[in-house]
Amino acid sequence: MSKTKQQKQLALDKVKDKIAQSKSVVFSADKGLAVKTVEALRRDLKSKGGEYLVVKKTLLKKALGDLENADSIESLEGNIAATFSFEDEVAAVSVLNKYVKENDNLEMGSGILENRIILPDMVKKLASLPSKEVMLAKLVGTLQAPISGMVGVLKGNLRNLVGVLNAIKEKK
Repeated sequence: MSKTKQQKQLALDKVKDKIAQSKSVVFSADKGLAVKTVEALRRDLKSKGGEYLVVKKTLLKKALGDLENADSIESLEGNIAATFSFEDEVAAVSVLNKYVKENDNLEMGSGILENRIILPDMVKKLASLPSKEVMLAKLVGTLQAPISGMVGVLKGNLRNLVGVLNAIKEKK
């Protein structure tokens, strides 16, 4: 049974809202993925602040509207899905990338980052970035390195002073 215009408009508004709320969106093609795999993917995405939504290609084209390179989703074949990342730009993309590597039936396509369409090669680069927590830990380590070095130098000078004082004590 076909949907009414009102139902179609509600579905379109839902997809537009999700695109507007998300920090990044990745489109993928599912060519016969097992239901259990899709459920596991959705569970993993939910834990990382993401969502996996299967969308009709025509609805997706309308939702993308005037975005440049919006026709890049035409290259995807099979069931088209949008993976939304609401909390972190990289987290959901990394989860999807893990599933793409494990399943031949899942293909990653283009995406949206900062309200611009990005091509599949940029999506793969985005997926290879470390998570926000790892990046922050590296930053803290980089900021802490000079301080740790200075502490080591000061300890060395103190150690040398103690050594000199011990040598003077032993001579007397």
